[in-house]
Amino acid sequence: MTAKEWTYLIFGIVLLLGLIFDLGLFSKKSSVVSIKKALVQTLFWIGLSVVFFVFVWFEDGHNDAINYMSAYLMEWSLSMDNVFVFILIFNFFKIQEDHLGRTLLIGILAAIILRIIFITIGVALVQQFHWILYIFGVLLVYTGIKLFITKEEHSFNPENNFAYKFMNKYLRLTTKEHGGKFIIRRKGKVYFTILSVVVAILALTDIIFALDSIPAVFAITQSPLLIYTSNILAVLGLRSLFFLLRGAAEKFEYLQHGIAIVLIFIGLKMLIEIFKIEMPVYVSLIVIVLCLAGSIFISLYKNKTKKAMEEVP
Repeated sequence: MTAKEWTYLIFGIVLLLGLIFDLGLFSKKSSVVSIKKALVQTLFWIGLSVVFFVFVWFEDGHNDAINYMSAYLMEWSLSMDNVFVFILIFNFFKIQEDHLGRTLLIGILAAIILRIIFITIGVALVQQFHWILYIFGVLLVYTGIKLFITKEEHSFNPENNFAYKFMNKYLRLTTKEHGGKFIIRRKGKVYFTILSVVVAILALTDIIFALDSIPAVFAITQSPLLIYTSNILAVLGLRSLFFLLRGAAEKFEYLQHGIAIVLIFIGLKMLIEIFKIEMPVYVSLIVIVLCLAGSIFISLYKNKTKKAMEEVP
């Protein structure tokens, strides 16, 4: 087997083991995920990603390994925005606590399948029409600037969501959870519960976010292997991040700005290749880490300062 084939095989094994642990140990039906359990899950998925990074380093070389980690951190940071939207979705539909884990996991698995389709199409287009990368670059710079100057509004209206409107118009829906079931039968007719609606909205919402994140990862690497693996591992960690961050969404005020700067940098990196200028592979990793760590640190520092001022009599 070639080095790439070995990497695909090892990734498949890592992914299978991860899903077995997540489905079997972390996602028991009607179980409530505590902050402690969410932290363990988050560290578990991050640990798997690091293990795979080490494997790629020794199997495919340090350039591929650094590109993989850069792409993973990019996807992981953008996934945090997904999490905050997911929190709004679950709050809006008032999904019971013991049904959150399974519903979120199924929605994420559906999103992964859709992402694989989008990435496959993207890889084929880039290989056929390399100039598409420059369109991606312009899109990322525009998105980054818009994200930086726009005040993020934490609101969600399902009536404007395509998945909700489609299901509400063409399918039989119920407004209840029915004990965690996704489909029920009444008088010989099939009805989709509100959990099915949430799963569809989660998957579609992730695809909308992927319209930014997938072009961004193409700016880091055009290797299908690294794009697939970084995306899948980052998205699989969404579930644990949801439970870890749902009580702290407002504590990361400047994370949006850090992500925006990363998007602008990645877009510009893609565009300067027109002039035959190439950056070392480690530059992207350094910029991503500094921007994300810096924005999180500033957010926590500002919150601490604001809390201290409020406590002053």
